Amino acid sequence: MPSMSVDRVQPKLIIHGGAGSSLKGKGGAEAVRRSLHKVVEEVYALLLAGATATEAVVTGCQLLEDDPRFNAGTGSVLQSDGQIRMSAALMDGARQRFSGVINTSRVKNPIELALFLQTSDDRVLSDMGSAELLRELQLPLYDPLTELRLQEWIQEREGNFNRAMAGVVAEKELISESAGRGTIGVVALDHHGRLAAGTSTGGKGFERIGRVSDSAMPAGNYATSEAAISCTGIGEDIIDECLAAKIVIRVTDGHSLYSSFEKSFKEAEKNRRDFGAIGLTATGEIGWGKTSEVLLAAYHTGDRIGDTLELPDGMEVGTV
Repeated sequence: MPSMSVDRVQPKLIIHGGAGSSLKGKGGAEAVRRSLHKVVEEVYALLLAGATATEAVVTGCQLLEDDPRFNAGTGSVLQSDGQIRMSAALMDGARQRFSGVINTSRVKNPIELALFLQTSDDRVLSDMGSAELLRELQLPLYDPLTELRLQEWIQEREGNFNRAMAGVVAEKELISESAGRGTIGVVALDHHGRLAAGTSTGGKGFERIGRVSDSAMPAGNYATSEAAISCTGIGEDIIDECLAAKIVIRVTDGHSLYSSFEKSFKEAEKNRRDFGAIGLTATGEIGWGKTSEVLLAAYHTGDRIGDTLELPDGMEVGTV
């Protein structure tokens, strides 16, 4: 009887917890590394046990949303009116199907709403639609606010929402154990060679009410049967570059993942963009890029776990 193993590929995984914040000192990098590596270990074990790429991505996003270090789910930043509004998206590369929620509130894991919408005729919902879906699914109401984010907002309000103030509390109080603000994302390749990408965020903080993040757009989260990308950083910059879709299209057109990242990030650097991205191809190539100071990403090659926490400042791209 022929072995089934000939049809199996080595699963691959890469995740991120944001980009842009400076990790000042070894203590900062090590604390974030512990958080990211723990998620990588848990999700990669699921892939080895036969989980689909989509299942792995959703689980990874849930774990990162539940970690208050990261700006998604619990620990999301507050908008200018003191409210938390989160966005999340999921894309199944095998079906090339995108789903997401924009500016949703009172939910623990926005990625769960995006997962449900994968099988819906209406696959991207805004705030009111997300609230109605939350009631329909009978998910318990949840307050993702943390004391740190509340104090951060209060201090920012005292400064009349001066953009130079943004992140002062997060940087000062938690720089040794926090990733600061950003997005979380997971990209997975399962043993059948299927790809999926998921991205979730609390936004950039103190923004105008109604502002829409890139995370719930193909600009920030995109996957096909060839490649899958999740982005993080300044959402407006990501949207202007249509970054995730651009990288995937370049891979589909025959470029390597490295050259696709390199060309895209050279263009971004020329345009003075501030962001990062992670990705995978169907052949198992793992890649990342950044124009920001740091990219908080970790990955599993099948043989080892690695991360990007100590890359040099400035634009960097890499693959394994």
